[in-house]
Amino acid sequence: MISIPEVEKVAGLAKLRLSAEEKQRMAEQLQKVVEYVEKISELDTRDVEPSSHSVDTPPVLREDRAAPWLSQEEALQNAPAKRSGYFSVPKVIG
Repeated sequence: MISIPEVEKVAGLAKLRLSAEEKQRMAEQLQKVVEYVEKISELDTRDVEPSSHSVDTPPVLREDRAAPWLSQEEALQNAPAKRSGYFSVPKVIG
């Protein structure tokens, strides 16, 4: 069974504040997820081909080809802030 302290740890990692009722409900829901995964792991999948999609779909990427690019001046033309030929952005990491 998923315990309340385990729910509190996960909630802390996700920076969530949960009421006592929400913690209890989350413990029950997480337990159902664990039980479902355990049930799936009982299946014999030795003869099942791995796949990344449930439906065979063609790639949607365009052909990679060389094309003209913007000059530095053109790229910076609409920049809200620039310095020494580069985009200037606020510092976000201490």
